[in-house]
Amino acid sequence: MRAAVAATGTWTDPDGIRAPSGEVHAWLPGTNQTVCGLSLHRSQLLRFPHVEWDDVQPLTGRDADRVAAVCSRCAAGTGRRRDDRGWSRTNPRP
Repeated sequence: MRAAVAATGTWTDPDGIRAPSGEVHAWLPGTNQTVCGLSLHRSQLLRFPHVEWDDVQPLTGRDADRVAAVCSRCAAGTGRRRDDRGWSRTNPRP
């Protein structure tokens, strides 16, 4: 099952489609909590079943325009490795 998105805010893009904003969490549809264990109701998170988790990643996502933060625990729970970095050493030590 693919993870959808739960977020703290919402905005409407120019095409009229509701998109997530603020802090985003991974959410498995059919459950009442995020991958990191937050209750959707108690945390007052909005559900976005039409938006996949991969689409809100700041580097590659199409729905990441207004995303302020990505939950690191949800990212780890959906398969992102801890040592994945967006940089590499250009002059390694001998």
